[in-house]
Amino acid sequence: MLDIHLIRESPQVVRDSLQKRGAAEKLHVLEEIIAKDLEWRELLKEVDALKHRRNVLGREIAEAKRAAKDTVAPQKEAAEIPKQMEAKEQLLEALRGEVDAHLRSLPNLLHEAVPVGKDDSENVERRRWGEPRKPDFELRPHGELLEALDLGDFERARKVAGAGFVYLKGAIVRLDLALMQYALDFLGKRGYTPVLPPYLLRRSAYEGLVDLGDFETVMYKVEGEELYLIATSEHAVGAMYQGEILDEDRTPLKFAGISPCFRREIGAHGVDTKGLFRMHQFNKVEQFVFCTPETSWAIHEELIANAEAIFQALQIPYRVVDCCTGDLGAVAARKYDLEAWSPRQGKYVEVVSCSNCTDWQARRLNIRVGKAGGEKRVAHTLNSTAVATSRALVAILEHFQNADGTVTVPEVLRPYMSGAETLGRAP
Repeated sequence: MLDIHLIRESPQVVRDSLQKRGAAEKLHVLEEIIAKDLEWRELLKEVDALKHRRNVLGREIAEAKRAAKDTVAPQKEAAEIPKQMEAKEQLLEALRGEVDAHLRSLPNLLHEAVPVGKDDSENVERRRWGEPRKPDFELRPHGELLEALDLGDFERARKVAGAGFVYLKGAIVRLDLALMQYALDFLGKRGYTPVLPPYLLRRSAYEGLVDLGDFETVMYKVEGEELYLIATSEHAVGAMYQGEILDEDRTPLKFAGISPCFRREIGAHGVDTKGLFRMHQFNKVEQFVFCTPETSWAIHEELIANAEAIFQALQIPYRVVDCCTGDLGAVAARKYDLEAWSPRQGKYVEVVSCSNCTDWQARRLNIRVGKAGGEKRVAHTLNSTAVATSRALVAILEHFQNADGTVTVPEVLRPYMSGAETLGRAP
């Protein structure tokens, strides 16, 4: 949520940001905020004037009584003030509610470096790492390969749960766990505390983290409860300090959230009719940081560097793109995507999303930062995938697939798999 003081003092900055985002439809919302906020401030002056008048009348009545003068007129006026104040305060509350509701619908203020574009085709490549694989044999679709090795069963999962689910078995399960353990160990050495969060969040918490009007369609809701299955541990970790003040001297607070993720919408599967790339349920290790406003942009670079180091260790070629305005979403002020090379598709595909949400989430969640006895400011929050195992597994199955149908285990993951060098069939 944007700061109302920013809108009061620099409305053109917000207008320009909305225009860059291609969110011209939100301009009327901004103007409504400006008008309603002005009305609220004028009404607040009237309430303050009534309070002042009440105090003045109180002194006049007391002085008149001491002087044995008539107090009927001032007492009558004083008796009317509470009714006037009540009516105005109710209107104040209603106006404040309208302003807050409109503020919640506005996207975050863009960082000045965000490229302008209509969709992901206009994202700007910043760098590449590794040589894209060009195999001299035809790669098998990873879903078919898993079935051939008896490591995955899509049909039985479809039978009991529907499309978008899978039974993983045997060595691929250990590889999934190895990816998570490696990411946790990697981040732990860099000061990130592992967190196993609740897998369900209340609506009030979710409303602080996303524009629920847009996001609710991709989430699973518990029937009869104001609870949602988390779409990512980012959300559960982000809500952890709701309504709290963080000790500035202890920031940044760095976490590695680990959880399954649940998403209703899975979209298209690209070249493969069955597979792991887009699932209703998958595992992920997520980086999340609470920090001061002064440090968040340096931390944004740290988060993407961590993700890059993990994929370099896995020996997966990738590129990093700066997401354009049309591919940014409402929450982030700037976002990088790390895209792994897909030999099967012959293109780079997203495996990591890294966002600086500045104060947008923290203001909605009322998370502030400061020193004891000092000024308190709204904190900044950042998030980035460390590894979403389903997509990392696809990359491994494509890059480490051999002509004989076996799959080589990336060297960095072998210690987590009792030294296994290849994937075998499930027992």
